[in-house]
Amino acid sequence: MTARRPMQTLETAIKAEAARLGFAACGFARADAAPRTAARLAAWLAEGCHGDMIWMESRAEQRGSPAGLWPEVRSVIMLGMSYAPANDPLRLEGEGTIGRISAYAQGADYHDVVKKLLKQLARWLVERAGCELKVFVDTAPVMEKPLAEAAGIGWQGKHSNLVSQSDGSWLFLGAIYTTLELAPDAAGRDRCGSCTACQQACPTDAFPAPYRVDARRCISYLTIEHKGPIPLEFRAALGNRIYGCDDCLAVCPWNKFAASAAANLAFAPRAELVAPALADLLALDDASFRQVFAGSPIKRIGRDRMVRNAALAAGNSGEPALLDRLMPLFDDPDPAVSDAALWAAARLAPERFAYKADALAISG
Repeated sequence: MTARRPMQTLETAIKAEAARLGFAACGFARADAAPRTAARLAAWLAEGCHGDMIWMESRAEQRGSPAGLWPEVRSVIMLGMSYAPANDPLRLEGEGTIGRISAYAQGADYHDVVKKLLKQLARWLVERAGCELKVFVDTAPVMEKPLAEAAGIGWQGKHSNLVSQSDGSWLFLGAIYTTLELAPDAAGRDRCGSCTACQQACPTDAFPAPYRVDARRCISYLTIEHKGPIPLEFRAALGNRIYGCDDCLAVCPWNKFAASAAANLAFAPRAELVAPALADLLALDDASFRQVFAGSPIKRIGRDRMVRNAALAAGNSGEPALLDRLMPLFDDPDPAVSDAALWAAARLAPERFAYKADALAISG
């Protein structure tokens, strides 16, 4: 007589279905599993570390705990999808005429890709278990990283992002809030040890202490979220970064265990976003910007911020040939673009343009 197989638990079935859909990680946490999140968020906001990200402030109560957003939630299903790059994200450092775009933004918009798969998993779960649920990817007031740590997917590293033993620092996170009472996984354990590689790698000293980031000094924040002129003290440190910054993530030793996600065609880098020429970016108008960045997460920053970033990168390039593309931007309708173009021109040809920069008090 053959022994019966043990009945598959719902938790095991969920993880199997998540893996089938392409998620690299799946874990469960009680809705109240990260009780210190609200207090830490409040302290971070009180210090002004969120900069212009006013939405962090306005929905802090909802963001502080899952129940603050949806009182009926009982469990949180956290999912991770790998976007581990096939090539070294730091390889274009010092390539003066090329702009550097963060690895996560070189392919399709992860919001769309991950949310579509989350909805598929959600539909499967409703059919299987008959529950209520809500799905979230990044844009809702959800603290994904503490919840992912609570669900055992990884831990928040010293760069404040999630680190996984199997996928390094390269995971997109999504969440499903549900009324189901799911057995929680063991929380992730901090394995950073004495390593400070990410702290040392930051070009703008954006980490006032390990595990804390001051967004106002972070290149990802400055090039993506920050509106208006970028402060003088950070412009040279931008180098040729025009959208985001991978430095603190790319040096994480745990990345050596992450297999490249190139097989996931949704996140396959688009050729025009892998190493874009600054000369082409400086010539963008609204229509051409929308055409180039259609279907990319970059589209949300708009033409003006992209051209501003490209102008500053041009100023750091040491390539006077870019002056021909910068000069038409001196009178750009957007003040941040004209400011960046004049600063860049003064860097590339101070004998010709320093007086213009002086007039705007942006030389240096």
